Amino acid sequence: MTNNVQTKAEASVTEQEISEKYNSGKKIIDFVGKKKIFFIISLAIIGIGIICNFIFGTTLDIQFSGGATLTFSYTEDDKNPVNHDELDSFIQGKTEEKVTTKYSTDLMGNTGENVSIQFSGNNSIATEIQKNLETELQAQYPKNNFVCLEANSVDASMGFSFLLKCLAAVAIASILMVLYVTIRFKKIGGLSAGVMALVALFHDIAMIYFLYVIFRMPIDSNFIAVVLMILGYSLNDTIVIYDRVREQRKIMGRKIDIGTVFNVSCTKTIRRTIMTSVTTLAAILTVYVVATVFNINSVKGFALPMMIGVISGCYSSICIAGPLWVMWQRKKAAKKK
Repeated sequence: MTNNVQTKAEASVTEQEISEKYNSGKKIIDFVGKKKIFFIISLAIIGIGIICNFIFGTTLDIQFSGGATLTFSYTEDDKNPVNHDELDSFIQGKTEEKVTTKYSTDLMGNTGENVSIQFSGNNSIATEIQKNLETELQAQYPKNNFVCLEANSVDASMGFSFLLKCLAAVAIASILMVLYVTIRFKKIGGLSAGVMALVALFHDIAMIYFLYVIFRMPIDSNFIAVVLMILGYSLNDTIVIYDRVREQRKIMGRKIDIGTVFNVSCTKTIRRTIMTSVTTLAAILTVYVVATVFNINSVKGFALPMMIGVISGCYSSICIAGPLWVMWQRKKAAKKK
């Protein structure tokens, strides 16, 4: 019993000494000690995402799955409003194909309100279907001036090929990032640093993907763009932490436990990381609010997952990649002994 008390006291004194010597007396946050909590949170979110994926499934945009899009412009005012739910039901009743509608506003004021009607499937839009739908909309809403602006079709094979190219771009970017981290941080176990950075990146991609599943958003080119941007953003956070770990390793020496070195490094960079993330979130949130006000769906579909990606990237760099890297280094040191 006495020995245990002495051991705890010695550990407490050591922690205090480290805090005074390497962190100006400020408290050091024990990120490594709380790794189980972080892992449980991430696994719980991933588990919920997987369950939702089984329930809702994954929806691919016609860019990837193939299909067709008709875009109509129309006008409305207080006397002649257009109820979106009624319009959706009217359009769906005119075809046996599954239809998805998206509404937007022309900010330039040239066409007023727009509605894009997406037909899933392999068949392109037949000319008679296009003309019939325009005629029926004009008959149903005579005072709203429905006019067809454009019609586009995507073959399923071309859509699948485009999807594969996008996934290849993400894979190549991930591999190059890992190689960069491995080469740059050789002195602190370059391979382990690169692999754990990749794990954090996969964690962020999973968070973005599950957002699309839960909110029933179709996977489109916006998803690929967000993933590529978050890969760079999250990796930047991870590199900042690794760089500080490398510096602290030189200052603190090899005798200090690697977990303590990581905790000191993260404590020193946590304010910078959070402030950078908050600033980025504020900018993206502004974009999202403006897109919501003006009903710009393409921008909303980019801004929302981007916000989740920024939060996930900040979290994974500190709470996932770091503790996993420490575990790798400790096992490596134990094997040498």
